[in-house]
Amino acid sequence: MTRTLLSEAAKGAAGGALATAAMSTVMVAGDRAGLMPDQPPKRIVRSLLPGHRHQPKPGEGLLATVAHFGFGIASGALFGALARRRRARVPLGIAYGLAIWLVSYAGWVPKVAALPPIHRDRPGRPAVMAAGHVVYGTALACALNRWDRRR
Repeated sequence: MTRTLLSEAAKGAAGGALATAAMSTVMVAGDRAGLMPDQPPKRIVRSLLPGHRHQPKPGEGLLATVAHFGFGIASGALFGALARRRRARVPLGIAYGLAIWLVSYAGWVPKVAALPPIHRDRPGRPAVMAAGHVVYGTALACALNRWDRRR
């Protein structure tokens, strides 16, 4: 039982890495479209590092990338463990991705003063981030299902 749970969590972690990469493309597209300057992971890391929370800091870009992928991998591992060898339905993956977005961007992210709550954020960023989390959930569910089909 424990071995299976760890195996499913490991698959979820790998799926989380792929899903985070897919989500990141949506975020970069939003940035290039002018909807989201200054990526949220960078703003979060910046607010948590010593010094003024709104001043750029050395190394924040690399730390933001590591933190973003770390969070996506951990979230994928949790999803994989919860799915436990059952087919990961795409709508469930989407709901999971959107739940992460809501808990983060309506909860702890404003509390660390990285970004305003969703309802007070600049136009465009909430839509880009919601779309990114839909892509994350879709890619995560599809990755898990693909690996399960290979067995």
